[in-house]
Amino acid sequence: MSSTASGKTSGANGTWRNWGGNVAARPARQVAPASVEELAAAVRRAREDGLKVKAVGTGHSFTSIAATDGVLIRPQLLTGIRRIDREAMTVTVESGTPLKRLNAALAREGLSLTNMGDIMEQTVSGATSTGTHGTGRESASIAAQIKGLELVTADGSVLCCSAQENPEVFTAARTGLGALGVVTAITFAVEPLFLLTAREEPMPLERVLAEFDQLWAENEHFEFYWFPHTENTTIKRNNRSLGPERPVGWLAGWFEDEFLSNGVFQVAQWVGRAAPATVPAIARISSRALSARSYTDIPYKVFTSPRRVRFVEMEYAVPRTALVETVRELKAMVERSNLRVGFPVEVRTAPADDITLSTASGRDSAYVAVHMYRGTPYQAYFTAAERIFTAHEGRPHWGKVHTRDAEYLARVYPRFAEFTALRDRLDPDRLFQNDYLRRVLGA
Repeated sequence: MSSTASGKTSGANGTWRNWGGNVAARPARQVAPASVEELAAAVRRAREDGLKVKAVGTGHSFTSIAATDGVLIRPQLLTGIRRIDREAMTVTVESGTPLKRLNAALAREGLSLTNMGDIMEQTVSGATSTGTHGTGRESASIAAQIKGLELVTADGSVLCCSAQENPEVFTAARTGLGALGVVTAITFAVEPLFLLTAREEPMPLERVLAEFDQLWAENEHFEFYWFPHTENTTIKRNNRSLGPERPVGWLAGWFEDEFLSNGVFQVAQWVGRAAPATVPAIARISSRALSARSYTDIPYKVFTSPRRVRFVEMEYAVPRTALVETVRELKAMVERSNLRVGFPVEVRTAPADDITLSTASGRDSAYVAVHMYRGTPYQAYFTAAERIFTAHEGRPHWGKVHTRDAEYLARVYPRFAEFTALRDRLDPDRLFQNDYLRRVLGA
C-alpha cells in the first residue's frame, strides 16, 4: 500500500489532502505537465521563483512525503506505455500511470510484472519512490523490478539511468523518496503472463508463528493477517500454476471482497469507533467471517484487492529472522494495554535487494503493518508498536506513518551516507526539499 490518485484538492490552487485524510498541504501553485519538456520547464520556473517542488501521485502515502507549499506537480497527463521491448522483456511507462492501468494493459499484451503490492491505485512513480512491495520468497518490491529510470533533476535537465548508464543514480533513484528529482518514466522488467493459485484459510496465530519458516520456504508468496484481541489469523499462499484458470465467481467475489471485506467491515469500524468496548467482540466475529477458498487467475487479480475502508497505517521492515519475536511482542503489548484495535495486522516478506534506501536493502526482511480506521485515535497504538519495531532495527516504510529521523535511519541503513552524498550532488540547493525529507534525510 503506498505512495502518492491525485489525493483530493479543493479549487485549482486549493488544499491538497492525501487518501488517508491525515496530511494536508496548500501549494503556491499546481502544475499538470503534458510532456517531459513541460515538466522540466515547470521545475526551472519554480527554481527561478524560489519555490520548492514536489510531485504527487494518488496520495496513498500516509506521511507528508509529497506535501509542499511550493509547486505541486500532478502527473495525471503523463500516463501510458511508451514502448514494449519483447526482446529485452521490458516495458517503459510514463510516471503518472496508475498501477491498475499498467497491470490491465500488460495483461492485454500477454505480459505481467513478477510481483506487486496488494493494492494498485498508486502511480508507478509514487509506488516505487516510496518502496511499495508485496510479499515474496524470491521476488522483491516493485522498485526492484525497475531496469531504467528517467528523471528531471534540479537544474531542469533530463537524466536517464540504468545499471549501465549513471549506475550510482540508478541504485538510489529506484526508491528515491522524491529527493533526487522528478521521475518522468520507468522501465520495468516483465515476463509472459502467468497464472497464480491462491489458497486462503484461517489458521491459529501460534501455529502460524511456529511454522512460519516452513510456510515461507514452501510458498512463492506467503502472507498472513492477525486479528488483535484474538488468536486467529487468515493466511494466504500464492504459487504459480499451470492452470486451468478458476477465478473467484462473481457472486462469491462480491460477497467476500466487497460485502464482507469492505461493506460489513466498514460498518464494524463505525461501530468500533463509536463504542470502543465492542472492538474485541467485533474482532472475534471478523476473524471468523472469511472462509477458506482457493482460486486461480492472472497475477494482478490474485495479488491485489479493493480497499474501500479508509485507514491510517504504519509499517516497518524487520530482519526476517526477527519476525516471530516481533509479532509475539506486538500481541503481548496489545493484550496488556487498554488499546482497542479493529484492524488486522498484516505480515509479508521480501528478499534482500541492492537499492540504497529500500526497506529490504541488504537484508532479508519481514514487514509488519498496523492500521487504524481513519478518524480513530491511532497515536498510542502506533507509538507502542514503533517501540517494538525499532528495538529490532526496523526500517519504516517511507510512505507510512513513523517518527524516525536521519540519525536513526543512518544507523539502520548501511548505505545511508551514499544516498545523501548523491542528493548533495544532484540537488545541492534542496529544490525538492520539504519538512518530511528534512527530518528523514537531514538538512
